[in-house]
Order: sequence, then structure tokens, then C-alpha cells
Amino acid sequence: MRHAIILVLDGLRRDMLAEALTPTLVGHAESAETFPRHRSVFPSATRVVSSSLATGCHPARHELAGNSLVLIEDGRLVAHDAGHPGFLQHKRRITGRSLAMPTMAERLKEHGGAVIYSNVSPGAAYAHDPDGHGIVYHRAGSFGPGRVPLTDWDAKRISADIAGDRTMAERFIADVMLGARKPALGVLWLAEPDISSHAHPLGSPSHLKSIRGADATAALVIAAATRARESGDDILLVVASDHGHQTVAGVIDIDAELVRAGLKDGHGSGDVLAVSNGTSALVYVHPDYAPRVEAIGLFLRAQPWVGDVIGTERLGEIGQTARHGLAFAIDMASTEEPNEHGIPGKSFAAKPEAGKPDRMGCGQHGGLARYEQSPFLMMQGTGFAAGATRDEPSSAVDIAPTVLHHLGVAHEPLDGRALQQR
Repeated sequence: MRHAIILVLDGLRRDMLAEALTPTLVGHAESAETFPRHRSVFPSATRVVSSSLATGCHPARHELAGNSLVLIEDGRLVAHDAGHPGFLQHKRRITGRSLAMPTMAERLKEHGGAVIYSNVSPGAAYAHDPDGHGIVYHRAGSFGPGRVPLTDWDAKRISADIAGDRTMAERFIADVMLGARKPALGVLWLAEPDISSHAHPLGSPSHLKSIRGADATAALVIAAATRARESGDDILLVVASDHGHQTVAGVIDIDAELVRAGLKDGHGSGDVLAVSNGTSALVYVHPDYAPRVEAIGLFLRAQPWVGDVIGTERLGEIGQTARHGLAFAIDMASTEEPNEHGIPGKSFAAKPEAGKPDRMGCGQHGGLARYEQSPFLMMQGTGFAAGATRDEPSSAVDIAPTVLHHLGVAHEPLDGRALQQR
């Protein structure tokens, strides 16, 4: 039988793969095809990447514009955290759809089904199957077809750390890879090393410990794939990360800066909203205040904490579109400067919403800087050459068409393409 397994080690940047730190992944690269020019999407943030990986499309088509974003509701700009467990259901009530493109779970519901185990934010987990076509296990709530709550396993006890990742992986292996269920697609998304990257300086002992832990958990999944193949299964094994990290060099309150410049009426006003996506931001302007757009663009482009300001005429270049008043995407300024542990890459971060920390000197992502746009990708299975290195660019949007091609499921053209060598 043909199956596809996707293992994601959240937040592991490509240049951190090394024999002393990630022996499993380094060894696995010898039996898989690797993609050293693999990139994330924009924003390079997990909820967006989850949606792009699940649909094979950029935000312009699947419509989840950011980890945080704005919807126009009853004529007002309303900011949302897309990580909230109920956000995608709310979005469907407001816009008529949770995601605007089918997920792999939907495409595979009549072709062997999909089972997702996720240890990251609820919004990122549910983006793989927001409408209940397959099975999703997450500590905020697990659901089967029709979004019927599941009681066969209590994911609430799973912590977002090395130990929780390992427990979830062991269950995933027993249930999806070596058990009786064996769906067409199984997705296992680990919390580490992303959790530790946000909490500790990159390259610090705590950060390196989380990478070693993620590598050890990956070893369990890779070994299970080998055993499943020995039993006759034709498995496409995708081992990847979703983004990398930059070190936070400074935190900027963009809304406050716009207020001081006279371009936003005040704190909490609904005329202009700048929502943080880590080292990037999305700036929304209510249609009634469209005459301000030009001045806002001129102001932002003059700021030292801005790397690039992408207006509506260029949003397509980064896979975005002007929807719900989106006027600008900001890539925060970055440098190659190393941190205290010698890990290169520093960026300014946009101040997150109240109550969310953004720790100076620790890891962050979301923008277009070199290291946050340096996830890794390894493909093992039919159509991929063991030990080969593919020099062509690839992205998270290429994973869905690659999986669907392996499983023989037809689909309309997506933003990504199947990566198998013809």
C-alpha cells in the first residue's frame, strides 16, 4: 500500500544540522534526497506554513494571511490571533470558508484518509483539517470526521516540550505507521525546537538540548518508516522544518509609531491596524482611510527598523493579496551579525499583542531574512534518489502536490509542484 508520512520539527533552521547535534537527521540525509535551497513562505510562521503545506498554496489562495491577521467584520477592522482554537471556525462564519483551498485531509477523505498529530498551537494544528474530513489530535481538542470530538486518546496531557513530543510520536507510530489504521497520510508536527528557540538564546545550552531532543524523536519515526517498508508499504517519508529563527535585536511597537507620526488616530483605533507576525508585520487600512495609504508607506520606508515595505502592487511576489484592507507587508530589518553564542542572523521584531512575550536575544521568525527562511527538507521514497542533493528551489507549498502525486490523487494546479523526478 502507498502511504505518506510528514514529520515536521518546528523551527529547526538548516544550518543547525550537524553530526554532533543532529546525528539522526545527518544520517537520514544519506538515504534521502535533500533540498538545500528550501524556503518557508511569508510570513514564515507556523500557522501560515501549516495552511500552505496542507493546501499546496500561498496565503493569497488559502486566505490565512498570517499568524495574526485582520478580518473586516460588520464594516470594522478586527484583529485576530489565528492560533486560537476557534479562529478558523469563526473565519468560516465571517467569510464563508475556513481556508479557501481544500486541504490534503479533504482531498484524501475518499482515498485512505488523513490523521494529524500536532503539538504546536491549536490554530496551526486545525489548519491541516479545519472542516473535519480526517482526524486531528491536539491538546486543545481532538476531532474525527465531521469534527466529532474524540475520546480514544487524551491529548490534553501532552506538553509542548521534548517529553510531550516523544509521547506524541510514540502514539503516532503505534497508531498511524505500524498499527492497523495506516491512513494514506500521517502528519506528525513536533513542538521542539521552536518552543525553546523562543524562550532561550539560539545556540545556548537549553536551545541545543531541544534540538538534540527533536533529533532523538525523529529517530523513532524514521526507524518506524523503515520497519513499515520492510512489511511491504510504499512510503513517502517527508522530514522537514517549517522555518528557521533569527535572534531578536529589538522590539518595535508599530501601532505606537504610526500614532506618533499622526497616521493612526490612537491606541486601539480601527482606522489602521499593524499586526505582528514576529519579524514581520501586516498593516491594514480601513477603506474609509485609504487616502492615508501613501503617507503610511512613505513613513514606513524611512524607518531604520524596516527592511522592506511591500505594498499592494508587490504583495503577489510574496504570495499575499490585498484582502480585508491589507495595505502593506513589512519585513523587519535584519543583519548577519552573530549573537552571544556565535549564531548568525539578527532581526527587529514587531511588538506582539498584549500578554505575548517577545524576548530580546532569543529566537523569532516571520520575515524574509536569511535564517528564518532556511528550513530543511528531506524526501525519501519513490522518485527521490538516496543521498542526492537537489539544487532547485523548493518551498512548503511543494509538499502537498508531492504527497498527492505519490498517492495517485488528481488535483487542480496548485501553487507548488510535485518534486518527484520524472
